[in-house]
Amino acid sequence: MFKIKPQGTFTTDIMLIQPQLKYSAFLIFLILTFASSKANALVQANKNIVDFKNIKEYANLANAAYKNLTNLNNTKTFKRNLLTHHSTIPEIKISYFLTTNNKIKTQNIAVRGTTNIENTLVNLSLKLTLDKHTGVYLHKGFLHAAQEIYNEIKPKIKLGYTINTTGHSLGGAIALILAMQLDSDKYKIGQVITFGQPKVTNITGAYKFQHLNIIRVVTAKDIIPLVPFIDPMDINNLDIYWHQGKEIILLADSRYAVLKGLNSMLRATKFTQQPLDENNFKKHQMTQYLIMLNKKIPNAKLVPFKNNLNLFNLF
Repeated sequence: MFKIKPQGTFTTDIMLIQPQLKYSAFLIFLILTFASSKANALVQANKNIVDFKNIKEYANLANAAYKNLTNLNNTKTFKRNLLTHHSTIPEIKISYFLTTNNKIKTQNIAVRGTTNIENTLVNLSLKLTLDKHTGVYLHKGFLHAAQEIYNEIKPKIKLGYTINTTGHSLGGAIALILAMQLDSDKYKIGQVITFGQPKVTNITGAYKFQHLNIIRVVTAKDIIPLVPFIDPMDINNLDIYWHQGKEIILLADSRYAVLKGLNSMLRATKFTQQPLDENNFKKHQMTQYLIMLNKKIPNAKLVPFKNNLNLFNLF
């Protein structure tokens, strides 16, 4: 014989089970959320892992741009690359060189910058001008220098080769614009790696060329990458200067941090509220970048960047 449960027992059982199901579902949700956040954090961390040996090679090229032709020919920086071209634009007193590797079909452009931080700050025009070549607004002075180099170097660029550009300080800004111009002319751009580079374009320009593989290496106390300064009140203004690519901040010993986008733009350090001193001069020098890069090889440590930004009193 079948036992018939009293009426209401089934409903009572369901009522008892429902809280357990809700608790289990909530527990599963928490586990999945935690796993997802950990996975996302791992993916982000993997994206921020930096090949400092590769960056050091570009740093050597940027540093070599400060040498004259005789010293360049005697340098071991180029390894398997052939020094194809070296020139100085007399009007703007900017030197650059081109190397070629026919085996792997790559060419590197390195542009000399400046170590005179005072002259850089005094002469740094804030004017953006439309570049018909790229279709975006660019820093007027950097654009003029880049166009002069582009006109000279274009006949020496090989179709089908991957073009990489690098430079320190103003040289980094010019190297970035050269990459943007070459990209606009359908050349294949590989890496753009700059050191202590100031801003070159606005938000619209940065967005248009976001597909480029741009790495900006900075030291935390170098003021040049922060100029022209940003006013947080103008954050919605599309005409304000805006950095491109990933920013790698070289910190003490083996540590480094990675920032992008708004976090990079709003980066602030103590010197923004203090007069420039000898330390700021030192932190902008290419030799200082090389010293700090050496400390990241072979074991670099990725750490969060502590931003002491004061939105109410930044600049």
